[in-house]
Amino acid sequence: MTAFNLTPSGPSTFTLMGVPGLEAAHVWISIPISVLYVTGLLGNFMVLFVVGKEQTLHKPMYLLICMLALTDIATSTSVTPKALCIFWFNLKDITVAGCFTQTFFLHMVSVMQSAILVTMAFDRYVAICNPLRYTTIVTNARIAMLGVLGLTRALLYILPLPIILSRLPFCTNHIIPHMYCEHMAVAKMSCGDITVSRTYGLVLAFVVLGFDTMLVALSYSLITRAVLRISSKKAHQKALNTCTAHICVMLISCSLFLFSTLTHRFGQGIAPYVHIIMANLHFLVPPMLNPIIYGVKTKELRDELSKFSCTMCFVVDH
Repeated sequence: MTAFNLTPSGPSTFTLMGVPGLEAAHVWISIPISVLYVTGLLGNFMVLFVVGKEQTLHKPMYLLICMLALTDIATSTSVTPKALCIFWFNLKDITVAGCFTQTFFLHMVSVMQSAILVTMAFDRYVAICNPLRYTTIVTNARIAMLGVLGLTRALLYILPLPIILSRLPFCTNHIIPHMYCEHMAVAKMSCGDITVSRTYGLVLAFVVLGFDTMLVALSYSLITRAVLRISSKKAHQKALNTCTAHICVMLISCSLFLFSTLTHRFGQGIAPYVHIIMANLHFLVPPMLNPIIYGVKTKELRDELSKFSCTMCFVVDH
C-alpha cells in the first residue's frame, strides 16, 4: 500500500473527525463502542479456542464458524482501536498509506465474510437435502479450498478500490468526516471527478451482495422444498433448527451492510452522524452477536462453551 502515489500536491496525512456534530459526546459514544468491541472479541476468541481445543468439533461446520469468527475479529479490530484513539486521546491523523490500507482491508474482509456466509448456506443445503453424502461432499479440505477461493475473490474485487483512490487529486480538503477510512468518505474529499470510484464501489456492493444473496436464496429455497417433503413433524423441526443460526447471522449482517451502503450514497437527507453510526454498527454488532447466536443454536458448540465457561469460573473462584 505504501507504493500508492498521490498527486504532487497531495497530503501526507488525512484527519478523521470521528462523529461530526457529536464531538461533545465522543467520550459517551466510546462506551457502547468499546463494550461491543470487547464483547465481540471475547466471544469470538472463545469460539476459536473451544473449537481448536475440542477434537469432536473439528468438522466442516465448525471450521466455517471459526472462519466467520476470524473475519469478525479482523473487521472490528480494523475500525475500533483507531476510533477509540480519536474519542479518548483526540488522535485524529492517519497517514495516506494507512488510510488506503484500512480501506482495502476493511472491504476485503467484508467480501470474504460474504463468501463464508454463502459457503455456510451450501453446507446447510447438503446437510438437509443430501444427508447421506454429507460427509463425502463437505469435507474440511473442501471447506478450506472454498475459503481460499473466497479470499482470492475478495482480493481481486477490492484491490482496485485503493488504486482508484490513489489516482484522485486531493487539494485542500484533507478532513474525513468519519471514524475510519470508508471508501466513499475518502473519495468525496477529492477535488477531482469521483465518478469511476463511486460507480465501481456501488457496482461492487450490488454484485457481491446481489450474487451472494441469490446463491443463499437458492440454497434455502431448495432446503425449504426438501423440508416440506418431510412427513415427520419432529424431523421437520430438527431440519429447520439447523438453519436458524445461519439465517439470523445473514439477516443481521446483510441488513446493516445494505442500509449503510445505500444511505451513504443516496441518503442526502439523513444526518451525517446517522451514516457514521450505522456504518460502525455494521462492523461491531455482527461480531458481537455471531458467537452468541451460534453458541445458543448449535448444541455441540453450546455444550463445549458451557464446559469451558464453568471451568473458567472454577479457576477464577479458586
